[in-house]
Amino acid sequence: MATSTEMVEQVQEVLDKLRPFLLRDGGDVELVEVEDGIVKVRLLGACGSCPSSTITLKAGIERALLEEVPGVKEIEQVF
Repeated sequence: MATSTEMVEQVQEVLDKLRPFLLRDGGDVELVEVEDGIVKVRLLGACGSCPSSTITLKAGIERALLEEVPGVKEIEQVF
């Protein structure tokens, strides 16, 4: 199993791959922390107030993290 530092780096890599799509729509994502397989992120800019942000978070970001980073269990949005 990956160390927490390795997991944070892997999560950041996935977020960096997704970032251009968020920036194109006027938003961004910030990694807050990774703890016990739970990734906490903050949606910024247009993503923070977008009615579709929950779908972006769960269907887009969470799906990518679950597929690409072993040990990720879920994603939570923090404000």
